[in-house]
Amino acid sequence: MAEQGYQMDSVKFSCSICFDILKTPVTIPCGHNYCMNCIGNFWDDEDRKQSHSCPQCTQTFTPRPVLMKNTMLAELVEDLKKTGLQAAPADLCYAEPEDVACDICTGRKMKAAKSCLFCLVSYCEEHLQPHYYVPGLKKHKLVNPSKNLHENICSRHYQVMKIFCRTDQQCICYLCTMDEHKGHETVPAAAERAEKQKELQVRRQQIQQRIQDQEKDVKLLQQEVEAINVSADKTVEDNEKIFNELIRLIQKRSSDVKQQIRSQQETEVSRVKELQEKLEQEITELKRKDAELKQLSDTEDHSQFLLNYPSLSALSESTHSSSINIRPLRYFEDVTAAVSELRVIIQDVLKQEQTNASLPVTKVDAAMKVGLADALLLKQEPTREKFLKYSGKLTLDPDTAHKYLKLSKGNRKVTMTNKDQEYWHDGDRFTRRRQVLSRSRLTGRFYWEVEWSGGSVKIAVAYRDTDRKEYTEDSTFGMNEKSWALGCSRTGYTFYSDEVEISIPGPVSSRVGVYLDHSAGILSFYRVFLADRFFQEVLTLIHREKAVFTEPLHAGIWLSRSTGTTAEIIKLRKVSEISEGEWLSS
Repeated sequence: MAEQGYQMDSVKFSCSICFDILKTPVTIPCGHNYCMNCIGNFWDDEDRKQSHSCPQCTQTFTPRPVLMKNTMLAELVEDLKKTGLQAAPADLCYAEPEDVACDICTGRKMKAAKSCLFCLVSYCEEHLQPHYYVPGLKKHKLVNPSKNLHENICSRHYQVMKIFCRTDQQCICYLCTMDEHKGHETVPAAAERAEKQKELQVRRQQIQQRIQDQEKDVKLLQQEVEAINVSADKTVEDNEKIFNELIRLIQKRSSDVKQQIRSQQETEVSRVKELQEKLEQEITELKRKDAELKQLSDTEDHSQFLLNYPSLSALSESTHSSSINIRPLRYFEDVTAAVSELRVIIQDVLKQEQTNASLPVTKVDAAMKVGLADALLLKQEPTREKFLKYSGKLTLDPDTAHKYLKLSKGNRKVTMTNKDQEYWHDGDRFTRRRQVLSRSRLTGRFYWEVEWSGGSVKIAVAYRDTDRKEYTEDSTFGMNEKSWALGCSRTGYTFYSDEVEISIPGPVSSRVGVYLDHSAGILSFYRVFLADRFFQEVLTLIHREKAVFTEPLHAGIWLSRSTGTTAEIIKLRKVSEISEGEWLSS
């Protein structure tokens, strides 16, 4: 057991360079211990690198540390030697398959401690000793053990390759300069190494500078990530508060509406019951009167009849039927309609905000501005008067009209016929679909209205290059990626966009308003009602579409095959410009 302890002690107090018991032990800055001479010689080899490292942990030190004897460790080693500390057994230094073996050892080879670039031989610590005290050998260049020493021997002359041929960019021996490399530019390998070392140092400096620059960029990106996370967390928190408040407001409004409905219900029911009781009392009184009259009528005595007839009281005034306002199941439909419209508005706003949330970060600000503007437009539906400032002259292009479509003199009204209109040329004309485009290109903001009658129509916007010749469903407005259309019929509306088809229930008006904000990607369709003789216009939203418009648009009209179906782009004027006579005549 004692021998085992001594063996462990010998390992602990051995130098990892010479594998012997520490002699004049020194401790370098990383904490590892070596013989002063061993680490000194090791660093002598590294002087050309301008940095010095620990053989065990490879930590580097600049400048070269000053070596001072570790007095406490030296005294401990001496004390342990007196108690039986011995050098580590030789078998602890035998070469393993992955180690460089000593070329001098016979039998089982020891692990090489150094390789000599002059001898081209690797030595274990025992066979290396002559290189430390023989004058000729002390000048040899010792390096860490290397398995590639044979690569330093010229395969032709079996000489050490100490010369570098710059012409052929390879190491050669002295004899090579006299035959195949004769006349080439040659220098000592050490000199070439020195030049390449300078270039290597410059490249290292460049790499280190790039590392520093990129580390700064990484820090900046990390700061950006932190800023994004902080902003997102705050936004989520703020939005949660806002939505909770919105939910609270909706719940409160729901409670208020419910209370108002119940209060109105109570009032209406009380009114109806009061009227019902009054009528029931009148019925009772009338039945009594009728019984008296019947009794008098049944009297056989003429004198008695005539005597009692004047005493009959006159009938009281009856409740007139006009005061009874019967509206079965329609008392609160206005409230339901208002709440349904509010639901549509909220759904559109939430859909818009969801679209904004999926946009890239660089587009969020612009999208939020559009979203807020659109939300305001939804919350406070615009009047026709407000939209009229975006109206302008808009006419249809005869050169695009299908041959069965007849245009009015001013090119504003189109009518479906079964007669070929014999237009002059067919270059830009729709030849398969009964469609027509506007002459003007639409960009920015624009508002127009279309009055339609007869069969179904489509009110559309489309790119100029939309297909005009193919007889396929894709060539119809709203059935391709180059057009958007609202189908109008007597039964309702349908919105078409590429592969999307949305049915829209609700009342149908013969006039449809169209608002386009090209840059914001907003396309809205409105029912237009001229409500009363005081010229109050009412716009109600039919459908609002968000899209990305990449080209200028043209207004378009499609007509069904029903002969006499018409659509007219109305020449818009402000309400103040319309006379009462024109209004009443319309």
